[in-house]
Amino acid sequence: MANKTIDHAITAKTLKSAASDPTHAGILSFMRRRYTKVLKDVDAVVWGIPFDAATSNRPGTRFGPQAIRRASAIMDNDPQYPFERDLFEDMAVIDYGDCLLDYGNHQKTPGTIEREAKKILKSGAYMLTLGGDHFITLPLLRAHAEKYGPLSLVQFDAHQDTWADEKGRIDHGSFVGTAVREGLIDAESSIQIGIRTHAPEDCGIRILYGYDVEEMSAAEIADTIIHHVGDRATYLTFDIDCLDPAFAPGTGTPVSGGPSSARILSVLRKLGALNIVGSDVVEVAPAYDHADITAIAGSNIAMYMLGLHAEKLAERR
Repeated sequence: MANKTIDHAITAKTLKSAASDPTHAGILSFMRRRYTKVLKDVDAVVWGIPFDAATSNRPGTRFGPQAIRRASAIMDNDPQYPFERDLFEDMAVIDYGDCLLDYGNHQKTPGTIEREAKKILKSGAYMLTLGGDHFITLPLLRAHAEKYGPLSLVQFDAHQDTWADEKGRIDHGSFVGTAVREGLIDAESSIQIGIRTHAPEDCGIRILYGYDVEEMSAAEIADTIIHHVGDRATYLTFDIDCLDPAFAPGTGTPVSGGPSSARILSVLRKLGALNIVGSDVVEVAPAYDHADITAIAGSNIAMYMLGLHAEKLAERR
């Protein structure tokens, strides 16, 4: 115990150091990464956006970032399966904390998120965001598109989120349609995986419905995504309700008939060929969870996103 420390999130001496906190104790940053707003020499930033005023059914995703961080504690100090590496040995990652939002003035929310996201992206760091409901992806796309140009969207979701909206509307079911109309994403090279509901329009985006995913292998799903998107700058967004409620009950709009966490994690593992420039995990609502099932799935999905980025960095260096 002599060389061990606790509260690694604030006591870490370097951004690449491993934690030694007991799994059941210590300050709960994402995977024990140092809490800091300093963006110098940072490869990746984990950022929370605790917002759920746009949800159409059960609220509670404002507690999603906390739940995902808590569930990530078990992954703090081991080589991460299936990446066979300590993700932080060569990748400097910080937990940037949460976005400060005015709960009484939601019209300011999109601008607040977009401004802070642009600040993070200006540093050159990769940004992984923990939501929050799916509305938060719209201002995140605005920030990423300003830097990278129109993006290919890879969206894991039970819903298309292409419902019509009105200017300035705060709604988690319309962000994709808005993003297409604003030119933030290129519809023809975008794809949605796991859709199990209908919407008035598909905006020209390719869809792998729930029954498609059920009949395809993980390799077939990944190959379809990669061949459709190509080498374009890609934003990866994961709504936890893509998973069947058996594997993610803690969410606001659950839909039966979805894939297992094992299948989708296998798909994510095979997406290393994509040029992913940003990502998020949204719609984790712990009040409806049981034994942290949904939070554990969300934290693993987020870890896979960091794992893919770690491999990209290793290729470049």
